[in-house]
Amino acid sequence: MSIDGGAGTMTTTPPDAEPHSVLGIAPPHGPFAGGTLALIRGNGFASNARVWIGGTELEPEAVTAIDAQRLQVVVPPGAAGPADVVVQNGDDESTRAELPGGYFYDAFYAQPADGPTAGGTLLRLLGQDTGWSEETSVEIDQEPCVVEEVVSDEELTCRTPPGTPGAKLVRTSTDGEVIDVLDAFTYIDSDNGFRGGLSGGPLASELTVLVFNDVTGEAIPGATVIVGTDAETALTGSTNAGGVALLTDESALSGTATVTVARHCYQPITFTDVPSSRLTVFLDPVLSPACGAGGQLPGGGGGTPGRGASVSGELLWEATGEFRRSGWTNVPPLASDEEEYVAYVFRLSSDPTDKFSLPSAVNAVTPSSDGTAGYNFYLSTVPGNHTLYALAGIEVRSGTTRSFTAYAMGLVRGVAVGPSDSRDNVYINIDVPLDHALTLDIAGPKPTSRGPDRLEATTAISVGSQGYVLLPNGHQTRLLPLSGTVDFVGVPPLIGSLTGTEYVTTARAVTGDAGGTPLSVVGMLTSTVTSEPIGADAFVEIPKLVTPELNSAWNGTDLELAFTAGGAPVDLTIVDLSSGGGLINWRIVAPGPKESIKVPDLRAFEGDLGLDEGALAILVTSARLDDFDYGSLLYRDLGPQGWRAHATDLYYASF
Repeated sequence: MSIDGGAGTMTTTPPDAEPHSVLGIAPPHGPFAGGTLALIRGNGFASNARVWIGGTELEPEAVTAIDAQRLQVVVPPGAAGPADVVVQNGDDESTRAELPGGYFYDAFYAQPADGPTAGGTLLRLLGQDTGWSEETSVEIDQEPCVVEEVVSDEELTCRTPPGTPGAKLVRTSTDGEVIDVLDAFTYIDSDNGFRGGLSGGPLASELTVLVFNDVTGEAIPGATVIVGTDAETALTGSTNAGGVALLTDESALSGTATVTVARHCYQPITFTDVPSSRLTVFLDPVLSPACGAGGQLPGGGGGTPGRGASVSGELLWEATGEFRRSGWTNVPPLASDEEEYVAYVFRLSSDPTDKFSLPSAVNAVTPSSDGTAGYNFYLSTVPGNHTLYALAGIEVRSGTTRSFTAYAMGLVRGVAVGPSDSRDNVYINIDVPLDHALTLDIAGPKPTSRGPDRLEATTAISVGSQGYVLLPNGHQTRLLPLSGTVDFVGVPPLIGSLTGTEYVTTARAVTGDAGGTPLSVVGMLTSTVTSEPIGADAFVEIPKLVTPELNSAWNGTDLELAFTAGGAPVDLTIVDLSSGGGLINWRIVAPGPKESIKVPDLRAFEGDLGLDEGALAILVTSARLDDFDYGSLLYRDLGPQGWRAHATDLYYASF
């Protein structure tokens, strides 16, 4: 090659490329706890490549050989600081290549790793040899994250400040010792609200209430906070521009209190018997054109449009030769011209009882899809740290209908993607057959005169706290009373990429073809084997509304409930009062089997805060939770995803 450097012509010859080398790893850093999905680039990799990071050899299932220049790995836990990256093909030490300090283990990481731009997320920082103390300060993107508790020299909590969308640097400072972690926390434009709830110390003269829009994640100013049940004597306050209200009163805020948060054009919520000094709520907007100038709904003005994200990569099958493109090797041969090999890629579901549904046919991966080592896929998603799974099988299409039978699957963890970002080079090994069966042994709840009359059972796969894999054959329906067991066929063994997961089953005793009320659900029954039946008999009995009586008028303050003896204990009672044909919903949350509930009459307060006059639907739910502490209630505890079992019935009245 000739180069003209301005002083004549110089001829150079590029050096010979090393036959075996490690050139880089992306991302180049991650938490000391491991679990990050990374791509190693280099030369001379074989399909039996072994990988060491920081001296720890990765398990074979954590290494995916893409081709001679790329390996996808799941980073193991390690010691904070630089770590060498080593690759060797099998036992051949002559192929050993090393990148000294190629990966950096961050000294701490955040849980959760993302939250709304409005701030207010209670962040838990977990460190390794960080030496934190009461003098430690925390900053996110150079803004203070107010420390609430220093649990130990390696754990603390702080409350996030408002921020702009994107991944941010988090810094801790202790006696001049500064620790920086890049991309440790990501601000997103919306949040699912699961992180709201009760927190802080015991309620003693002071209560802090944070109020956010459940759709946009933005703070809600001007929300009314009511402490007490009597409109004439209640303690009231209003949230500031940051969505925060601070109320102080030695008598009203001592022991426990009933706290209601409401604002015009938002759904009100009440928490009874609040024992904690901090309450974070997410209010749903009322979806009515009347709730905004020019048809602009609450939270829509002045905000930032949502930032989507995408993930792309390839589906891989075990190669029949060294890095030879192959596929559908664990799917039966096609039996007719109407059948076609198809695979789909999914995000995890937040609810194991969701019904499985196929994506659009345009998202199908087929043998004709492009790819190098495998078959290309593309998935639109939301920002965050995702686990993705793929199902491969045979599909029959007839007109607008599709029949899909899955025979194999694969899963990949740690796919991090930011707002308005795209993540490529993600590879999913289709390495697990769907050839097992799981049996559910069920004993239902006591029926009422109105039901339930049938059973719906589900099974899914739990991937830690990240969510659930939904299966095509994950739903079964039987009439009650039920004799015998319920069998789920086409369940994968928990091997390969599913190592470390578990089966999660639920049983729903429901009424009518639509699966309506009254109903009782046993959920989150877990197992790691299919050889033994799973028992589902800890149903919560159906709750009953006593006051107001059926089809009578509600006085706006008093509710009386009755609970049938037997069944699973009740940890939480939730009453949803809905008016305006479902347009406005007032949620009331109480600990335990609360038989008598009193709330403030919202008609007595300015601002049109409550329900519309007219027909009123009252949904009563009793829930059972694991290791539940009402003083530490989270928003996820207010929905089925947080319940071990629950029972619900629906009543009608007027207002």
